[in-house]
Amino acid sequence: MNRKKYQVDSNGYYGNFGGAYIPEILHRCVTELKDAYLRVLDSDDFKQEFAQLLRDYVGRPSPLYLANRLSEKYGCKIYLKREDLNHTGAHKINNAIGQVLLARRMGKKRIIAETGAGQHGVATATVCALMNMECVVYMGETDVARQHINVEKMKMLGAEVRPVTSGNKTLKDATNEAIRDWCCHPEDTYYVIGSTVGPHPYPDMVARLQSVISEEIKKQLMEHEGRDYPDYLIACVGGGSNAAGTVYHYLNNDKVKIVLAEAGGKGIHSGYSAATIQLGRLGIIHGAKTLVMQDEDGQILEPYSVSAGLDYPGIGPLHANLATQHRATVLAINDDEAIRAAYELTRLEGIIPALESAHALGALEKVSFRPEDIVVLTVSGRGDKDMETYLNNVQMC
Repeated sequence: MNRKKYQVDSNGYYGNFGGAYIPEILHRCVTELKDAYLRVLDSDDFKQEFAQLLRDYVGRPSPLYLANRLSEKYGCKIYLKREDLNHTGAHKINNAIGQVLLARRMGKKRIIAETGAGQHGVATATVCALMNMECVVYMGETDVARQHINVEKMKMLGAEVRPVTSGNKTLKDATNEAIRDWCCHPEDTYYVIGSTVGPHPYPDMVARLQSVISEEIKKQLMEHEGRDYPDYLIACVGGGSNAAGTVYHYLNNDKVKIVLAEAGGKGIHSGYSAATIQLGRLGIIHGAKTLVMQDEDGQILEPYSVSAGLDYPGIGPLHANLATQHRATVLAINDDEAIRAAYELTRLEGIIPALESAHALGALEKVSFRPEDIVVLTVSGRGDKDMETYLNNVQMC
């Protein structure tokens, strides 16, 4: 087996996906980052500071919890990787700490970020407060309205939240505005991308920083089961950061089946969906070649999902490659299926998941498990931010 089949090459490609398709004005910023990230991430002082903050500030390792009642329901052994228990309530803090540490070593003074559900924005604002860095977060006006608690958290942490009124006023549009800002302030500004999207080196860098998830899973499964791999890994995927972290150390282990759950919205063929891998065609979005939801003329289609963190019309190049190579099975989980799955976990295990994570939970009923199967499902975030949506849709359950 070609062990590099699923890994990034020196030009930032995962198979046919990835690269850096950027305007000339961004060339300096991206080249500077590409030249710095591996040197910094592989340095002993970075590794030491990063590990210390993950342990003492974030609260890692996050638990690997055997969900007994959920396991009984689906006839296998289901472990939940509890990223919802991290400081700030999601996996996003892993990447935010790593990138702000990198920015500081690169001499940057100002941090910008995009956010959809608000979790990446909150995580970035949190780290900037900790490290005394200026922080500006771009967020679509639609998401500002449906995630107002996270907006207030960011403001309380000292970040400036800039609502974006273009397009569908969601994650894609927030990313557009953040890139424009970066173009205008290349000297002092560092753009913290929250997922495995964007031009190289972002997809590889974010995956590396999130790989602490699968690193811990290997150790924890050895303690629980006497082996360091599961039969199945399940994670939700929008841009793909928690999924990348979940599968990173298992990409070349053929014993492990990978299941990715993307946002089906109101149905794949309803016109209201964010099932990019199912619906997308090869294209370029935000500096990377990947699968993109687009019309015959190449115009990007507006995505839809009840989950603010999954309504992105592209997908990280790592996951596009995994799907194309049939290394991952990709399932589209509709809004109502995700909401039902969230209520099921809440009532069976006393855990309220984020809407994004609920899509991963919704995949459980679509997979045929054997009684001896060991399943690890990443709960990427907690559901505090989504309570209004859950309450407004309780009739689905």
